[in-house]
Amino acid sequence: MQGNKFHVKKGDTVVVIAGKDKSKSGKVLQILPKREGVLVEGLNIVKRHTRARGNEPGGIVEKEAPVHISNVMMYCGKCAKPVRTRINVLEDGKKARVCVKCGESFDK
Repeated sequence: MQGNKFHVKKGDTVVVIAGKDKSKSGKVLQILPKREGVLVEGLNIVKRHTRARGNEPGGIVEKEAPVHISNVMMYCGKCAKPVRTRINVLEDGKKARVCVKCGESFDK
């Protein structure tokens, strides 16, 4: 079975390009490879009704739900907009993601 490769990583700043949170941006908290999704900080908030367990009280909890990986794009600080990425091979042989528009590197 081949592993999934995604265009975003944990800690990247992304912009949602489809859905109820369209045009909002946030930091990637977690990548979910099996669901092909990402958890973005403060976006796609859903309410979950939880039952009390032990000394944790029950109630309605708001938390982030996954957004499909195809509905997010990397945010380029130099271009100040969502952009596609390209893989460039550096002089030392390492690969780095760069902005297609301006060439700004996302991997430091």
